[in-house]
Amino acid sequence: MTVRQLHNLLRGLDDTRELVVTRSDHGDVLEQVWRAAQNEADAAYAAWQDAGGREAYLAYRAAADRADAAMDAIIASRRAA
Repeated sequence: MTVRQLHNLLRGLDDTRELVVTRSDHGDVLEQVWRAAQNEADAAYAAWQDAGGREAYLAYRAAADRADAAMDAIIASRRAA
């Protein structure tokens, strides 16, 4: 599936603003979300470095943006506490 096909498929879905997290019963859920997003970004970066290309770069940037957003949520929650 190409990125364009995926975008077309996802365009028709409603955003429920839900996040599914696989985690253990202990620890900060925001930190676990960030760690999962950062791991995905690291893997996408490695794939981009190996294969190169526009789509691999865009996949990496999207994953890095998710990791950045998760980190922003951690910082916001700690400021609010």
